[in-house]
Amino acid sequence: MKNLYETAHLPGTAALPASFIKRRLHSITGLFLVLFLFEHLLVNSQAALFLGENGIGFVQAVNSIKALPYLPVIELTLLGVPILLHGYFGIIYLFSAQPNSRHSDGRSPDLASYSRNHAYTWQRITSLVLVVGLILHVVTMRFLHRPLEVAVGEKTDYMVKLQMDEGLYTVSSRIGLSLYDQQAIGVREKQLEKESKNFTAEIEKMNIRKREAGFSVEEERQLQGDQALKEKEHWLATLKERVLAPDEVIGVTDSFGTAELVMVRDAFKSISMCVVYTLFVLAASFHAMNGVWTFAIAWGITLSERSRKYMRTFSDGLMLLVVFFGLAAIWGTYWLNLKS
Repeated sequence: MKNLYETAHLPGTAALPASFIKRRLHSITGLFLVLFLFEHLLVNSQAALFLGENGIGFVQAVNSIKALPYLPVIELTLLGVPILLHGYFGIIYLFSAQPNSRHSDGRSPDLASYSRNHAYTWQRITSLVLVVGLILHVVTMRFLHRPLEVAVGEKTDYMVKLQMDEGLYTVSSRIGLSLYDQQAIGVREKQLEKESKNFTAEIEKMNIRKREAGFSVEEERQLQGDQALKEKEHWLATLKERVLAPDEVIGVTDSFGTAELVMVRDAFKSISMCVVYTLFVLAASFHAMNGVWTFAIAWGITLSERSRKYMRTFSDGLMLLVVFFGLAAIWGTYWLNLKS
């Protein structure tokens, strides 16, 4: 059986080269990721509470995404697959690249004066930064620090571990976030123990009445109370799931967007984390918008030198806008949110 790439052709024409199809696939998946990057940083820019009232734009956007039907399928097909394909081909091109932006030793043409050669080199460098950064970002934000989710009745609460600071209580009162340190968790645990004992005593009284009068509405109340107590026990167990240091608390809210908001705020308390994410944003923005410029050439959108110049200006402007969104989330949070 012939390879798919060997048989892909139009009537009366030669087969399309495998490298052509791979590069087009790499290019089109890259465009998907550029659109996601723009949306992602636009939403995150609103995590700085000074942009919008108490980060309401961020909260609403995140909650809207969370409410999408079949969200895991959407994330897998429209984000996961493009990332894997683009990353796979990108790594191949990274290790097969032949940068020519350095000055020559005389054995080859000296092409260091051409800006596009430097852009080619930086495209490969930033691809390596993005592979490492994206893995760390997903593991940290998606798994290690993702808010825990627990249902109580018809309500769902989200719990996130936070480091305590002077402005956290002020922020929490504004955005509807309850804070539990180790002492508050102990108080909640004692309250539940007392409630459990009272419920057990009430059941004993119900059983006596049931033996005297048979099944009644009280038996249904007993079942409902037992279910409610189990939900509270599960809620408390989730609250205690993450071990707290003396300077840490658990934030609890019924809004996933709010939980994500304070998680972002907590991440950018560290100056070192801000610097790392700044480099990550700069690398992603350059890689994405330089990719837009090459995408337009590869797909025949910009055929003339003039159109390429206009596209360069457009992509540079878009890059600055995306950088602003990213840095607003990082440094707006660091300088302003901690003082809220």
